Amino acid sequence: MDRMDYRILTELQQDGRLSLTELAERVGLSTSPCHRRVRALEKAGVITGYRAQIDASQLGYEFAAIVFVTMREGDHQAVTRFEQAVADIPHVLSAQRLFGDPDYMLHVVTPDLPAFQKLYDERLSAMPGVHRLTSTLVMKTLMPERGLPLPS
Repeated sequence: MDRMDYRILTELQQDGRLSLTELAERVGLSTSPCHRRVRALEKAGVITGYRAQIDASQLGYEFAAIVFVTMREGDHQAVTRFEQAVADIPHVLSAQRLFGDPDYMLHVVTPDLPAFQKLYDERLSAMPGVHRLTSTLVMKTLMPERGLPLPS
């Protein structure tokens, strides 16, 4: 990857809906070379997809929590079963496996506290291999997910 690839990535992280013509103009390339570079970045797996950023509260998701999960066992089967179960819960927006204790951190959204309690009691605590769940409520989102820092 060179400086031009990073410029392309920077622009796409800021606005993934740019047309190839607009993107090429912003980075100082003609359309064809810009298109080739974007396709190469996609093929190499650097660009993994495009999506809209949506305001959760506009869709009624007013409640957010971070849920820390400690597993009973850490063997391959237990981890695989748990990770498959997490992937099946649409209210879990992101999940990270951690070193140490706890084992996982989940970012969860629901419409309100009663909906979170129901999700917690019926789905999260029932996932395979869970020993303990600890939750902390999100008071305010200071910074929504943003793009990666890239060399300029």
